[in-house]
Parts: sequence; C-alpha cells; structure tokens
Amino acid sequence: MRRRRYWLGLPLSALVLTAVWADTRRRPEILELGALVAEPEPGEELVGGGATVVEAGRNAFGRAPPNMPREKWPEFHLGKRVFDRDWSEPTHVAPQVGPLFSAVSCMTCHVKDGRGRPPASAAEPPVSLVFQLGAPGGTGPHPEYGKQLDAHRLGAPRGEGRAEVTYEELDGEFATGEPFTLLRPRYRFTDLSGGPLGADVPFSPRVAPANFGLGLLEALPEETLLALADPDDRDGDGISGRPNQVEDVTEGRKRLGRFGWKANQPSLTQQVAHALVIDMGLTSEVYPRAPEPGAAEATAKPEVEPYDLERLVLYNRLLAAPRRRNWTDPTVLRGKGVFRALGCAACHVDRAMETADVPGFPELSRQSIRPYSDLLLHDMGEGLADGRPDGEATGREWRTPPLWGIGLVETVNGHTRFLHDGRARNLEEAVLWHGGEAAPARERYTRLRREDREALLAFLGSL
Repeated sequence: MRRRRYWLGLPLSALVLTAVWADTRRRPEILELGALVAEPEPGEELVGGGATVVEAGRNAFGRAPPNMPREKWPEFHLGKRVFDRDWSEPTHVAPQVGPLFSAVSCMTCHVKDGRGRPPASAAEPPVSLVFQLGAPGGTGPHPEYGKQLDAHRLGAPRGEGRAEVTYEELDGEFATGEPFTLLRPRYRFTDLSGGPLGADVPFSPRVAPANFGLGLLEALPEETLLALADPDDRDGDGISGRPNQVEDVTEGRKRLGRFGWKANQPSLTQQVAHALVIDMGLTSEVYPRAPEPGAAEATAKPEVEPYDLERLVLYNRLLAAPRRRNWTDPTVLRGKGVFRALGCAACHVDRAMETADVPGFPELSRQSIRPYSDLLLHDMGEGLADGRPDGEATGREWRTPPLWGIGLVETVNGHTRFLHDGRARNLEEAVLWHGGEAAPARERYTRLRREDREALLAFLGSL
C-alpha cells in the first residue's frame, strides 16, 4: 500500500494554500496552555442525573435506570426480549425478516446495546456496518437498491451485494515531532444483483451507535437545543451548529431531528420503527411499507405488532447512561481543562441540561444530564463527508455524537473504533479526523505537549 505524507490528515500541497503555517517545512509552535483550573463539579459524574447507573463492566450499556419504579421491570424485560429476538426464525408469533435485510435482530448490530465496528479485514463481511444509498447525482433513494444496500435475502444465498473495506494510511506529525497515522477507508462493492450502483451515487457507511441514554435525549426540551444553534455564526467563533428539521411521519409535520448520525429522526418511536424496516425489512404501524423499490404495498396488518413496537421503544427509552469514572483524578481534571481550552465544548457541550416532564416516565423527568453533545448538525469537512444529504443535513454535516459512555466502549464491545464509519482506531484518531468547523480545535490538539494530549484522552476515557 502506497503511503503519502500528510499533515493533520491533509496533503501538504493543500496546506501550502492555507494560512495555517507560512512555511510547511517548519513545525508549528507548541501550544502552551499553562495552568488550567478545572475543579470537580457537584454531580458531574452522574451524566444521566438520577437515571445514571454505576455499572462499569460488560453490561454497562444495558441497564435500567436505578430510579425506575419497580412496576416497570416486567415491561423493561419484555422489551429486552424483543430487542434480542431473532426475526429470521419462523414461529407462530414472529414474522420473518426481509425479504431483503441487513440483520436478523437488533442485537446483531447493537451488541450489548453498544457500538458496532467495521470489518477487521477485507475478508470479513460487514455486520454492524451498513451502507445507506442515494439516487445518482441527487437526493432520494437509489432507483434499484433503495435506501440501503442489503447484504441478505430471505431464502437466497446472497442479497443485493457485498462490500469490501480496505484502508489507505495517511501519515502526520505532532508539533512535538511524534508521528501519527490515520486510516482512510476505501469501499468496493461486488456481487451486485441489480447492476452497478453508478459512478455518481452517494453512499454513506455507518456503524451502529450505542443505544443507552436515548430516552433522556428525547426528553430534552426543543428550545434548549435550539438555543445552542448558531447557523450564521453570529458570535464569530467559527461554530455554526444548526438543527435538522425532518418529517415526523406520524404527525405529518417537520420537527427537530435528534437521533441518527445526521439527526434524521425526530422521535425514538420513529427511530426504532425506521431501524426495523430499513435494517430488517419489518413493517410496523409507523412504516407500513418496506423501503426497497418494487416492495409490496402496505398491508392492513403490520409485521411487527403494535405492542412489540411499544415494548422495544420502552426498552430503548429506559436504557441508562453509565456513570463517569475517575472524575476527580488530577490528570482527568487537567484533561477537562484542555477539552474546554481547545474549543471541544462548543459542540460537545459539557454543561448540564435539564430534561422536561415526560408523562408516564418520572425516572426521565427533570433530570440534570450531561450527554456532551448539542445534537446539532456541524460541517465536519471534506475528510469525513459522505456526499449524501439527509433531511436538511448536507453531505458534509453530521450530528454531534454524545460522548457519555465513550470510555467504556472497549470494555463493553471489545474494540475502540469510532466515528460514523469506524475508521478511527482510537479516540486520538477520532480527534485527528475532525475537520470543517472543528479544524481549529484539531490543529490546536496537534500543537499540544504530549502530557496535555494524554490528559485530554484521559478525560475522554472517564466519560
């Protein structure tokens, strides 16, 4: 594999055209942060308020909140059974997946309610990595393959096609002289059942995100999130987060999107129902028709019974966020100061936000939470762009992913792959891939002393 010389993940030839450094042969000056005052804040370890769990082991992402009333335990466990159900097994109570599908259960991609990963090698087929598609040269679904390329077809040896993932290595260097390497993914589609995708077809590789804390995110008042938006960057800080206004299919109107990699779903019910139909080919009262071209018209009886959809939504709504660890450690506190000094908190908002009253869910109501996200769209630069619009999100925009629980991914899921396509092999690589609005923060990170970089990573690991 040919290696190219990069600085901050960009070709040196590109940086000559910028004003970042007048002479790319010289290293930039080391950023001296000096003394940073970052004291522990009361309750900051309880990122989900009273709905925070202390669990820090393999099941940290799959627990019910400790403040949940006892009478809800049976409903929660029934929802867990629906989440774990293999919908490919023909039974008298469960319909089968498909005919086209990417997974046979929610747990297939969201193992232990956590994060998916890309294949470990080109020979390994993607499992919790899917490819969402667009129409050639425009928006809307692909005319042949629909919204997503499905790897499986019920009763057939293969689905719509296969994807092979390889990586190009990009070299860079910190201001301190230490090298780093990033991986840029390359995708090749084979065995396509309906012919080539087309040269100008936008596709978006996406790994399954973690499921916990979703009910708390849904409970944040819309005005709280809209107050964080600054689409025209009126304050001049270079950060212009904006909401994705998307269709609520049950209400027939546009609402603030807050779920999904591009904030393309406005409610947890719609997010769950959309995953059922697009990932498993299972219709429901929310999506009564399969999304692939040529699919049968909606039937009077959905494949997923309303009570099973309700149980599944309740389970996802109540999965609790795990408590932070080592939040009073001096290195972690230094890292918190670095996090703020670099400007990371402009998008990954680190201050507490209060949820609204949620009828029927006192455990989620009036909780002071810290998801470390504004749930808004931000331009993340060409390096992370997928070229596929989603709602009002452009091909360069992504929702700020919540950071709570990010330090437990390795414990729960056995890997440290991050970003929407899992290209980052660890948290540092995830930081180094930030571009667009986050490029200044990334540039400052590369100029830090090693101990300050390690402090920031220790802080992220405590979340």
